[in-house]
Amino acid sequence: MQGVSITDFSGADQWEPSEVPMPQISAGEVLVRVRNAGISFVDVLVMEGKYQIKPPMPFCPGKEAAGVVEQVGSAVTKFSAGDRVMVLVEYGAFAEFVAAKQEQCFLLPEKMGFDVGATFGLPYQTAFFALRDRARVTAGDTIFVTGAGSGVGLAVVELAKAFGHKVLAGIATRSKAHLAEASGADHIVELAPGKDKDKDRIRAEVREHTQGRGADVIIDVVGGDVFDTVIRCLGWRGRLVIVGFAGGRIPLIKANYLLLKNIEVSGLDWSDYRTKTPKLVSDAQKELFGLFLGKKIGSHVQTTIPFTRFSEAVRLIKERRVNGRITLVWS
Repeated sequence: MQGVSITDFSGADQWEPSEVPMPQISAGEVLVRVRNAGISFVDVLVMEGKYQIKPPMPFCPGKEAAGVVEQVGSAVTKFSAGDRVMVLVEYGAFAEFVAAKQEQCFLLPEKMGFDVGATFGLPYQTAFFALRDRARVTAGDTIFVTGAGSGVGLAVVELAKAFGHKVLAGIATRSKAHLAEASGADHIVELAPGKDKDKDRIRAEVREHTQGRGADVIIDVVGGDVFDTVIRCLGWRGRLVIVGFAGGRIPLIKANYLLLKNIEVSGLDWSDYRTKTPKLVSDAQKELFGLFLGKKIGSHVQTTIPFTRFSEAVRLIKERRVNGRITLVWS
């Protein structure tokens, strides 16, 4: 079969489809013929060897896909050949077929296409657990999300609105504002920190839209200078959840600042939920599908690119020219 094979972390010349081994399923696994796969910043990190989990070489990257069940193992009870499913795996989705445990597969609603299904799981699952589990959002909270033009950022905007919260959407440039606004953001905050006056402006803007108290919850997907700025925007007993470091630099936190401001900072690695609490993930996905069918949320597919142009998709992500999600398709 065709798939993307990573033999080292040297660069884009390795990132093209080639002949790769067909996956063999165990008793509790499902073999899925991939129709579409979602590609995002985290996949590029994996392929460059910069992610916290490094698969054994050679490996096929890709964390989320949608397709049709081709075969099921002898112990599989939830799926049958021909089922339309979404798949969430650690790696292996950038191929014509992917093997996954049945707990990592979810039946697609009939009204959800493969392109949306391939980009629906990871960002919304991440946003869901960031808001509900790590931030413990409650009625009346104002949510401030950075990187609001990204897949996860937009998912946070939509889910926070669906949960009934006021949302401030942080973006790098005004050109990324339209999707956040269309997703329900109550106010756009342009994040271009670097000088003290920029930090002061951003903090003043957040306080202006929170009746002077600061944000109750911040979901940060950027890190770097943006993190250093937005942590100052938290209100009393505020909660900041670190989801990623798209900005490149991993920031440092002074412990005394947390004490003096009476705030907390936590982190989220969604992969742990998939492996440690699959029942919670399944319940979350049912709720997310329900919100989709109720037209409360919907995956933002910016463009669909054939797998034969895989390196083009990678460049779009690395050059930060993505507003929403990219889906790859096998023709």
